[in-house]
Amino acid sequence: MTAIIQTLLLLLAVLVAVAVLARRLHVAPSILLVIAGLALSFVPGLPAIELAPEFVLLVVLPPLIYLAGVAMSWREFRFNLRPIALLAFGCVVFTTCAVAAGAHFVLGLPWSIGFVLGAIVSPPDVVAPLAVARRLGLPRRILVVLEGEGLANDATALILYRFAVAAVSTGVFSLPEAIGTFSAIVVGEIAYGLAVGWIGLRLRHWARDPRVEITLAMMMPYLAYWVPEHLGGSGVLATVAAGLYVSWNGPLLISSATRLQGIFVWDLFTYLIEGFIFLIVGMQARALVDRIESHSLSELVVGVLVTTAICIVARFVWVYPAIYLPRKIPAVRRRDPAPIWQRPFMIAFVGVRGVVSLAAALALPLTLGNGEPFPQREFILFVVFGVIVLTLVGQGLMMPLVMRWLGLARVGLAEQRREREAELRARHEATDAAQKRLDELAAEGEVDAGIAALLKARNVQRTLQVPRTLEEGFEIAALGAKLRLELIDAERRHLHQLERDGKLTDYARRRIERELDLEEASIACKAETYEPPVSGG
Repeated sequence: MTAIIQTLLLLLAVLVAVAVLARRLHVAPSILLVIAGLALSFVPGLPAIELAPEFVLLVVLPPLIYLAGVAMSWREFRFNLRPIALLAFGCVVFTTCAVAAGAHFVLGLPWSIGFVLGAIVSPPDVVAPLAVARRLGLPRRILVVLEGEGLANDATALILYRFAVAAVSTGVFSLPEAIGTFSAIVVGEIAYGLAVGWIGLRLRHWARDPRVEITLAMMMPYLAYWVPEHLGGSGVLATVAAGLYVSWNGPLLISSATRLQGIFVWDLFTYLIEGFIFLIVGMQARALVDRIESHSLSELVVGVLVTTAICIVARFVWVYPAIYLPRKIPAVRRRDPAPIWQRPFMIAFVGVRGVVSLAAALALPLTLGNGEPFPQREFILFVVFGVIVLTLVGQGLMMPLVMRWLGLARVGLAEQRREREAELRARHEATDAAQKRLDELAAEGEVDAGIAALLKARNVQRTLQVPRTLEEGFEIAALGAKLRLELIDAERRHLHQLERDGKLTDYARRRIERELDLEEASIACKAETYEPPVSGG
């Protein structure tokens, strides 16, 4: 037990150090965490850590998928459903077939083993590339398409993976039966996920206690995922559907207190779980190297390079026709004109593989139904690990250069400006709506005249605090925010001294301090809204 605690503390220390270094270097933490994990895996005396596939698929994956669904805009997801579906379903199937063909004709693997390998490496992971893309200001629609693809591609890949493993284990595969089962899983999981989202939101609204609501929220992804997974599905689509339902319907059913506390809880939870997973992914290197005995180093390197190349090329081959061919239809072209070539190039380039692929590889059975060892299992494990490291580190580090070369950062900056200008207009319109309602209540005699005057003055003050233009907002963020933060710090110091002198109880000091904390958080949020976007050039 002592060794386990020491190892966890070491991993926490590495996680913190890498996070600080990543911020200084402007690199996605997940990339540096994998590199750090690789280095740690060969440190003498450090206990080997093997990633349990059940832990990733049943414990880690559900909340991450659910949170991605909650963060996704349902309106934008629905508008981009065509490209998302073509990537999440079509590209995954195409990549699986391409890798299977390459594994058969180039690496000499049987077709069945090739399909297993293809299904494992077919789904891209979006956590690391999107962290870089958001910071550099990638255009919003590309982000939405990539996020939407990341929500659903794991489901397609895991279902194909189960069919492929079953075919290897039994030697039997029926395409019509597979298509029918796949369709039933998709329809059934979406319906079940929507039901979980509906019931969960009503229970949370009924509870009206932030602690209970957050507990129910943390149970929802597991309830959505585990039941379909136990019945033979993937659980991914059900979790996505539940998250999207909460995203669309939650604002009016979730209290403000729950949102404020829930943001902190979920942010810390995802920060720790994603950090540990990427770090431990890198630490799998030593265990994989120790297992490889029946293959030479040259065979392993060739397998990794060939599979990686096929994954990258297959995505480019699929993306351009998937984006441009549907626009040959006049109705589609009028509603959604063809984009410039740089956008599909960026979508095709972001094909990083991640933890789902490694978990699926580790979950391969040790033996077949007849008791014989699962063929090429260790080879598949090593190749998958190599593909993850090459794409995550290689493509992940190249993303800023590719974005600058394509000139997409400028497009993203213009989009961010339009979005922030719309936000300013919405702030003023919301304040006007509140003032209109106050006038109606005062006219109906529902509100005392003195109270109405105070509230009106407060609304006027709020209106004056919101700038009319972004340029005015930049000046407010640079001058007003800094001054107000200094005043808040002075208030805190005075409260602390009053408590030390016995003139204020600790309980009263904490209540006032909470109000100051909320005001400081509000100032930080406004400063972030009005500050000039960071250029990717």
